[in-house]
Amino acid sequence: PIKIRRTSGTNERSIGELFFRKRIHILKTMDKPYYAVIFTNQRTQGDFGYNQMASEMERLAKEQPGYLGFESARSGLGIAISYWESLEAISTWKTNLDHLKAQDKGKKQWYSWYKVRICLVEREYEFNA
Repeated sequence: PIKIRRTSGTNERSIGELFFRKRIHILKTMDKPYYAVIFTNQRTQGDFGYNQMASEMERLAKEQPGYLGFESARSGLGIAISYWESLEAISTWKTNLDHLKAQDKGKKQWYSWYKVRICLVEREYEFNA
């Protein structure tokens, strides 16, 4: 079943066979340009402390200078996007000691594959019904 988790509460709903999670903590008016770090990944089987560490890394990232927001979704393939004011802020986050420990554990235990892309966002638009 699809399980939807919202960070604003603990409700989960089963909808189908797909797992989907979306978290959005983005300020509605971000000055452009800004940067997006896109982390695409394939998880290994089992949790092994992954969810706890993911929550901790999200909390810690929010405390970093230059952090703007985060959103993620998983349906077999996982995609997590964090938003930053500058390349310097991204570099500082990448070398954070707690984040380095999580990265190492991810390589050894949580991911069978991942790719990181760093993008400059110069323009954006959205639709809301």
